[in-house]
Amino acid sequence: MINKRALATAVAASTLALSGVAQAEVKVGFLGGFTGGIESLTPPIFEGAQLAVEQINEQGGILDGQTLVMPTGDTTCSDASAASNAADRMVNSENVTAIVGALCTGATIAAANNAAIPGGVLMVSPASTAPAVSELDDNDLVFRTVPSDAFQGEMLAKLLLEKGIDAVAVTYVNNDYGQGLSDAFSAAFEAGGGEITENLAHEDNRADYRSELGSLSVSGVDTLVVLAYADTSGQTVLRQAYESGMFNQYVGADGMVGDSLVEAIGADVLDGMIATRPGSPDLPGTDIFIEAAEAADLDPSAVFAAQAYDAAFLIALAIEQNGSADREGLSEALRSVSSAPGEVILPGEWEKAVELIAAGTEINYEGASGSHEFDDNGDVPGVVVEMVVEDGTFTSKGQVDL
Repeated sequence: MINKRALATAVAASTLALSGVAQAEVKVGFLGGFTGGIESLTPPIFEGAQLAVEQINEQGGILDGQTLVMPTGDTTCSDASAASNAADRMVNSENVTAIVGALCTGATIAAANNAAIPGGVLMVSPASTAPAVSELDDNDLVFRTVPSDAFQGEMLAKLLLEKGIDAVAVTYVNNDYGQGLSDAFSAAFEAGGGEITENLAHEDNRADYRSELGSLSVSGVDTLVVLAYADTSGQTVLRQAYESGMFNQYVGADGMVGDSLVEAIGADVLDGMIATRPGSPDLPGTDIFIEAAEAADLDPSAVFAAQAYDAAFLIALAIEQNGSADREGLSEALRSVSSAPGEVILPGEWEKAVELIAAGTEINYEGASGSHEFDDNGDVPGVVVEMVVEDGTFTSKGQVDL
């Protein structure tokens, strides 16, 4: 039986020889919110993915020496048309093999439904946390390296109850991310004995939320939970809540964990603010990533940076396993390289992985943000960490335990 990878290698070599090109490219796109609600969070996420690309190219490249490149597209986070257009360009103009992203859930769903799924393109999001992603009819093409908000919401509720915070008002951005996270948090908080005095949706990118804040503060509750974005509505809601003197304790989730938020509103104002975000377990791959990120002047603790690194590295491993830059068969290859059994591959171990794949040995990637045993929906288990604003920055307080 002809080895699929050997045949693909021979074809690639012949093509290069005929064209006279010294080195071909394999394209993996990146879709992120470079403008909009998470524009301050997106650059380090992209840098996390780029770190994987750089390591791969430094260690000989992909598919027998081809260069891995990562064109980018801006989804704006909240504009479905922008996300669809960016994805369409990736799929049909850039002709990418796969995509890291998108980041915001609405962008991921729009990009998947309007471009990636019709084009047969694999997507691995490092940041789309809403439960709605699990429900996509995606032909096994949409995966994520971050746990669902069904889990984060539960952990945020548990954290607040453990701190003795048993009554809160909640406002959430009116989209799949905000709604999904609010639903998960509210169900767990009330099941644990907590009281939600008011729970209101708000529209993103508005200048004034004082009407919503008036309704949220009627009960006199001390704590406001804001499930939104650090650079748009979340920031405005917190600023106006402070200016109105309505609440004394602020709480957020991953979309709010950015020092741009603290800088915009003031360290004194947000001192003691509590939030949660997906984190990385204490595993060998985490320490290796931290060391590599610091050497590359990348903050290893940046929100979703580790998950983005894993998404890019996993996609590259799947392409290598698949034996070509073709889109067909890539999701099956992704499941293969990310799951036991197999020889463990840690972050940065590209050369080792290539040698094992060439020898026909199964591999199992254990990444920067943990194991990635994808379930039927392309979801992974994960950990959630507590973040608290201290000395003008969001500081990790460790994992929230079940």
